[in-house]
Amino acid sequence: MSHASPAAFSEDPEALEELAQIDYSIRVSLEMAHQGLVQRKIRIYADGIYDMFHTGHARQLMQAKAAFPNVYLIVGVCNDYLTNKNKGKTVMNEEERYEAVRHCRYVDEVVKDAPWELTEDFLTKHKIDFVAHDDIPYTSSDTEDVYTLIKEKGMFLVTQRTEGISTSDLVSRIVRDYDVYVRRNLARGYTARELNVSFLNEKKFILQNKIDEIKDKSHEIIQKWEDKSREFINNFTQLFGPDGLNNLQNLWNTGAGRIKRALSPAPSPPSSPERQPVSTSSSSSSLNGSYSSNDRPSRNRSSSRQRKMAKMSKTASLDKYSDDEEADKEDTFNNEELREKRSEKV
Repeated sequence: MSHASPAAFSEDPEALEELAQIDYSIRVSLEMAHQGLVQRKIRIYADGIYDMFHTGHARQLMQAKAAFPNVYLIVGVCNDYLTNKNKGKTVMNEEERYEAVRHCRYVDEVVKDAPWELTEDFLTKHKIDFVAHDDIPYTSSDTEDVYTLIKEKGMFLVTQRTEGISTSDLVSRIVRDYDVYVRRNLARGYTARELNVSFLNEKKFILQNKIDEIKDKSHEIIQKWEDKSREFINNFTQLFGPDGLNNLQNLWNTGAGRIKRALSPAPSPPSSPERQPVSTSSSSSSLNGSYSSNDRPSRNRSSSRQRKMAKMSKTASLDKYSDDEEADKEDTFNNEELREKRSEKV
């Protein structure tokens, strides 16, 4: 059998050929199997419902396969009738459960329609050496433990359960989050009839899906905006190199200085006639109280300007005095006229 192929069913030719090679007259004990004294394949049988096949199932089968060297693992799967009668309704039907088990890598052979309780005839028919299961008593309507016979015969191989995972746990999760899974399937195109949902609940779930869709889109838009903002900031800072902030500050200061000079240009320096250098002779003359011939015209011109400025200042003062005097006269006239009018009224 190829490793890429699923396990054979018990009625398939390769399974029957494997069965024919086993000399079941040589009984195998647990001690012989542990010591490696068995010259043929050790046939281990595990059975169950295997509904919603999960890691707990796979780990139990792995333990059985690895119990001894050279193990041939046979897995019995109960049909829908026995399961519904003794345990309850399953999620997967029997054909789906058969296929799920035969695609597990540890399984060599699958027995369909496996019995609920094992008998001597069944053990002999399939030449079973050991039965693998956890050691918790598995009750039924007829017995306290369906594996009592196997344990008495010394053929029981104990495996460990995987905590936190079972078919019942998975069903409980679905029931607990019923609304979530109904909304999920409605969004994927299932009808309310297929999901056994009432008309009002269908509309409620569809509305909730729309609200969630709007929330998701809003979050996506905000996330994109934040990403773009970060990208813009990074590009802007990288534009100025490792010393981006210093370069940015220098650029700002340079630009601000240029704008300030453009708005407030510096005043042009006042024009003034160049002063003539004073000769040594002129200096000595001024100290002596006399002036040279070259200094007299300059001083005459300065005196003339000063006289004109004084005259203009005096004229302006007289004009201002005249204006003030006229204003006082006008106020006096107005006050006398007002007193006369009041006296006439009296």
